[in-house]
Amino acid sequence: MTNIQAVDTAIQERIDQNLEELSRLCAQPSIAAQGLGMEPCAELVKEMLAARGFNVQILPTAGFPVVFAERGGRSNKTLLFYNHYDVQPPEPLELWETPPFEPAIRDGKMYARGVSDDKGHILCRLAAIDAILAVDDELPCNVTFLIEGEEEIGSINLAPFIEDHTDLLAADACLWEFGYVNSEGVPIQYAGLRGICYVELSIRTASRDVHSGTGGSIFPNAAWRLTWALNSLKTPDEQIRIPGFYDKVVPPSERDLQLLEKLPDPADEYKERFGLQGFIKGIEGGQELKREAIFTPTCTICGLTSGYQGPGSKTVLPSEASAKVDFRLIPNQDPQEVLLQLRNHLNNEGYSDIEITFLGGEAPARTDPDDPFLQMVVESAREVYGVPMMIQPMSGGSGPNHAFIHHLNVPVATAGVGYPDSRAHAPNENLVIENFVDGVKHTARILVNFGAD
Repeated sequence: MTNIQAVDTAIQERIDQNLEELSRLCAQPSIAAQGLGMEPCAELVKEMLAARGFNVQILPTAGFPVVFAERGGRSNKTLLFYNHYDVQPPEPLELWETPPFEPAIRDGKMYARGVSDDKGHILCRLAAIDAILAVDDELPCNVTFLIEGEEEIGSINLAPFIEDHTDLLAADACLWEFGYVNSEGVPIQYAGLRGICYVELSIRTASRDVHSGTGGSIFPNAAWRLTWALNSLKTPDEQIRIPGFYDKVVPPSERDLQLLEKLPDPADEYKERFGLQGFIKGIEGGQELKREAIFTPTCTICGLTSGYQGPGSKTVLPSEASAKVDFRLIPNQDPQEVLLQLRNHLNNEGYSDIEITFLGGEAPARTDPDDPFLQMVVESAREVYGVPMMIQPMSGGSGPNHAFIHHLNVPVATAGVGYPDSRAHAPNENLVIENFVDGVKHTARILVNFGAD
């Protein structure tokens, strides 16, 4: 069995080299939403994997390509790493202290777009592999990588890719693309992800904008029309009014509630970090807040656009209006069913003129929190962090784990390098270098223990 203390030493000896490689990867833009730098970044990821003895292929999808890599190991078991090489757009650029694609290290952190989400996690896994191979001639188990380029735009082509490549991707378990420690430095295991249905609602009421004095009392107003349609989606007490929306919702089990009880109350932390006075629905904190945050589906207006919003006044009646809306889903809701329910609801409420554009969706999915692989990942953290991981039954966020669980039939666990102030998707995204080192050590132990189990 691999000497884990020798691996830890190799990790420390190679940290500067790994951070330099991470910097190189972050310096390559790869913005899926804008189609910027995607193929060059896929080639760079391929180069990094090939340098570690992996057989690597860049495989096409209907969108941006997938990087697939495989290398054999001592055990006949296979661990699949899922990651993504695409990143969020960096705007607003003026809020970055240093340019988003010019990685900078200051105060024990590396700053760059994608450094935490998800390129730091790619390098975390490569660094763990480097350290193991530095003290051992082979990996403890077979290792495969699936690194996609569309996670930040909803992984719109990943599920069909997985369904078409089940033999190639066959594995015994999957380590997901992220992992975090909480504000107290305790690593958190997320046993599932909520799903999502993301849409744009839009309407055009005239061929062009009109002087508000001319049309204000006789022309339809696109902004009002959309506002009324949006108002029909929820009641003031936050209940979603779409018929059938809650029909398939599965409430948390007793085991889920037990796990939530062990998690710290995030109320004060949320209020301080986000400048909140309180929470909706009269929630104050504790078990109610923890349960509501992940086991209740949502309907969120993410953005509104209509008319004039520049300096000063412009008396105009808007001819167009649009809104981005996402629905976070919990088992066993389905994004396509929600899309149909939304269409029927708007029609029945008198808003058949509201156009719905489906921007992406993913079904929710969970791994049993007591699954042996997930429990091994939890316990493997103890030597690194001093405590095992705390298990959260499901994340409030979404991702394409349903395709892995449904098509590949693998348990999915999380482990990585993030922390609450990583600012993923925001300006000044960052990674704490100490967290990176701990994440590499944890990942190395997962590989060693998985191969030995």
